Amino acid sequence: MLDEIRQQPQIVRRTIETEFRNVEALRDAIIRHDIRFAYIAARGTSDNAAHYAKYVFEIEHGIPIALAAPSVFTLYDAVPHLDEHALVMGISQSGSGPDVIAVLERARTTGALTACITNDPDSRLAQVCEYPLVTPAGPEKSIAATKTYTAALAMIALLSTALDGNRPERLEHLRRTADIMQETLELEDAVRQLVQRYHDMSSCVVIGRGYNHCTALEIALKLTETSYVGAKSFSAADFLHGPVAQIDDGFPVLLFAPDGKAYKPMMDLALALKDRHPDVIAFAHNLDFLAGSETAIRIPGSVPEWLSPLVYVVAGQLFVYWLSLEKDLDPDHPRGLTKITKTK
Repeated sequence: MLDEIRQQPQIVRRTIETEFRNVEALRDAIIRHDIRFAYIAARGTSDNAAHYAKYVFEIEHGIPIALAAPSVFTLYDAVPHLDEHALVMGISQSGSGPDVIAVLERARTTGALTACITNDPDSRLAQVCEYPLVTPAGPEKSIAATKTYTAALAMIALLSTALDGNRPERLEHLRRTADIMQETLELEDAVRQLVQRYHDMSSCVVIGRGYNHCTALEIALKLTETSYVGAKSFSAADFLHGPVAQIDDGFPVLLFAPDGKAYKPMMDLALALKDRHPDVIAFAHNLDFLAGSETAIRIPGSVPEWLSPLVYVVAGQLFVYWLSLEKDLDPDHPRGLTKITKTK
């Protein structure tokens, strides 16, 4: 897992250099079909990447995104009303999930444009869709996905770049993001020391807002997978609608607060939590945000907010990995899990 965490900056760079032509082909098809709506099917970690896509395509391009419930197709044998103006995309690192495949197969019969993001060019998912986007991550050996997650984010960011008129600037921002990911890996020793105080953590909440809702989702999943922590993820806004009631003295709260429009509501939440005295584990670049936290993890650089999930998840992954070892667990082989999970 640690080896694959360390590979991520180079995988993002490789995605930029090798996959833009394939992404442009999908971009051209999106324009030809006059796509007005997109429908994304995924499970687990890939579903967290789909949440990132939702924010990117709705904010940056005004394309409404729905996250599919694959059981609508597989259990209930129903197909939503899709047409030639809909893009249906599957995201799966293995490309072998029967339920995600079923969504793409049925969508093609409706005339929808179909695409996928997968790490296996020979997978069934890649075969059933018209525009497969294959992440150049190489084989992922760890059961807990890391590099295939950020590779999917990078592919989504690259497609967004292709759809935007200001491509050279956005490409440069994506390259800069890979550099900041590399610098973030240098936090490894510091994070390893910080997690020692959390060796007995059994539950926590993980909170992000906007683009980094996906980061909260992904890090909560990884904490659950590798450290068996009862980690729950929330949007900062949703958290105030009830779940905040569980916070009391010393309860661990992980906050992801990059610079950008979501920074202020994250700061407001952090200030609102002070009276409850939680144990705040803060991931941020801004020193003002870090000043009030029990554990401060400073991200070494700032990138445009829409790209920040690629950076912030790296810091979260390091926290997850070293916490698992601190608990004397094996993050490469979580109990009860296999690399490929097939659900219908």
